[in-house]
Amino acid sequence: MNRTTKALAVTTAAALLLATPGLAAAAGHHHSGRGELLSGEFVRTVPVTELRTGLADEGFDTSTVRYPVDLYRLEYATVDAVGEATTASGLLALPHNRDRSLTPVSFTHGTESTKEGVPSLPGDVWDQAPSWTYASAGFAAVAPDYLGLGTGPGLHPWMDLPSETTASMDMLRAADEKVAGLGRRLDRDVMVTGFSQGASAALGLARVLDEGRDDAGRHRFELGAVAAISGAYHLGGEEIPALLAGELHKKLSVIYTAYLLVSWDRLHDLYDSPSEVFEETYAGTVEGLFDGYTSGEDLFNGLPNSLDDLITEEGEALLENPGGDFADALAVGDAQCSDWRPKAPVRLYVTPTDAEAAASNTDACRADFADSGKKVRVVDVGDTDHTDSNKRGTADAVRWFLSLA
Repeated sequence: MNRTTKALAVTTAAALLLATPGLAAAAGHHHSGRGELLSGEFVRTVPVTELRTGLADEGFDTSTVRYPVDLYRLEYATVDAVGEATTASGLLALPHNRDRSLTPVSFTHGTESTKEGVPSLPGDVWDQAPSWTYASAGFAAVAPDYLGLGTGPGLHPWMDLPSETTASMDMLRAADEKVAGLGRRLDRDVMVTGFSQGASAALGLARVLDEGRDDAGRHRFELGAVAAISGAYHLGGEEIPALLAGELHKKLSVIYTAYLLVSWDRLHDLYDSPSEVFEETYAGTVEGLFDGYTSGEDLFNGLPNSLDDLITEEGEALLENPGGDFADALAVGDAQCSDWRPKAPVRLYVTPTDAEAAASNTDACRADFADSGKKVRVVDVGDTDHTDSNKRGTADAVRWFLSLA
């Protein structure tokens, strides 16, 4: 979820981990060529003065800015949501200094419905601000665009944790190759962070690294630390119920519901016709709004202001009582904090007043970790909105990572 914007049985999710192609890939079944760097275009060097001005204008902290930042747009080989070969893109941001060895920070971004407006193809400073923050502090910032965004082909599988994980892992591999080609080296320990949608992606990547499934047995990288910001970690158990209960931002709830149903129908065949779940006024147009090219303004104007006007009784029933493949997929996401005791430190950042990602998601995630014997630190960034939590969380995370590096 961007600035505009408990689980089912763990045993079920564990079984799905082995049965679902995308999850099997995330678990380390290394597709030939995965993570291969296909191109690494130098974009530009951002001077310190521009970094400070741009970050400040977007409301990001500038106290850790030390170096100019070199930006590279990477394209790399990965797998899609069903495990087939595809390509994806992302941003590599490096400090313009003499350090030969760099600690990598993987940052996974929040919701975006268009191919542009992502780290490698930014619409404005916001899209690169966390990468600027980490790179200017001396880290190698690695920011995947995800499948179907940036220069990647096809449509984006929104909130699909398995493919977010594989795209993030393969972006890290491609960045490793690019950095080596520049005569530098990424350190072994990876600092992992992400915001909103990217908070879940961060946990997916962190788990693969922590459990040693990073590269088909090569174990190039390990998990250094995790800083997840304002995530919907329990989409089925917490986020959707809060959304249906009217506890979250009404217009954005409409947009996220439409995005979920359209995107997951492409993956899990939720309906035979859009008219089954969407009201007649929108059934003929809603899928086209999520084609990767429709502007945010047109998307906003193309959807109603309330869920009652968007979804049918059948659509509401599907969300209230999901079954079949839909329930199975939700179980996978809802188990992302379960049955896992990371060796590295974990921080979960949250604002109690979040109107997009319900704060109860963080409570549930923390409880899941506790059930596995892992004590994680929950950092309350204060009463603010979803967007601002990214700024506050990033400011704290970069200082924390500096203390660990």
